[in-house]
Amino acid sequence: MKAIIYCRVSTTKEEQETSLKRQKEELMKLAAENGMEVVRIIEEQASGYEIDREGVFQLLDDMKTLKPDAILIQDETRIGRGNAKIALLHCILKEGVKIYTISHKGELELSEADSMVLEIVSIVEEYQRKIHNLKIKRGMKRAVQNGFKPEKNLKNQHIPSGKEKKVVPIEEIVRLRKNNLTFLEIAATLKGFGYDVSKATVHRRYQEYLRENENKQHQS
Repeated sequence: MKAIIYCRVSTTKEEQETSLKRQKEELMKLAAENGMEVVRIIEEQASGYEIDREGVFQLLDDMKTLKPDAILIQDETRIGRGNAKIALLHCILKEGVKIYTISHKGELELSEADSMVLEIVSIVEEYQRKIHNLKIKRGMKRAVQNGFKPEKNLKNQHIPSGKEKKVVPIEEIVRLRKNNLTFLEIAATLKGFGYDVSKATVHRRYQEYLRENENKQHQS
């Protein structure tokens, strides 16, 4: 079982540095008691109300790269305070990572209030995801209704669906844009027909097209 130790104190005062050292020692002991392999120790001196912390971003990155099973903290206020705490707890728990604390002598037991807030956040996030997917679906439907014919206009239809299509059809981007589709809807529409393009790529190609047309007009 892999674990990351996260220690935090709020100021850079000397007595706080002693607290930081004590946190680390106690968390190393907690890891040993639970048979955990510590793969990273993060220490920082910053306010828990701040979300813009180097240690926090290190922790979020490590969850993706090191794939820990647990995060070890002294107590839930070490991860953050106020809204910052709720946001970070949500980020950790939705990755399926457990949180162990010294104060609970094991896995974190959330308060009833925090549990309720995190449940609401999860519900809102799920509905945002559904709304986003529905917008994409509607955008694709609207594109076809407005004359988007992938079987006729898109290139590389002969390539199997498992292979990436490198060509980005600028003529279709322009036409869909003229039909008032957003860049996100255009990207989703093209992805639906096998083109691996992002919203940013669609926007960039469209801006390049506009600049090229403007230059041609100036030259003529």
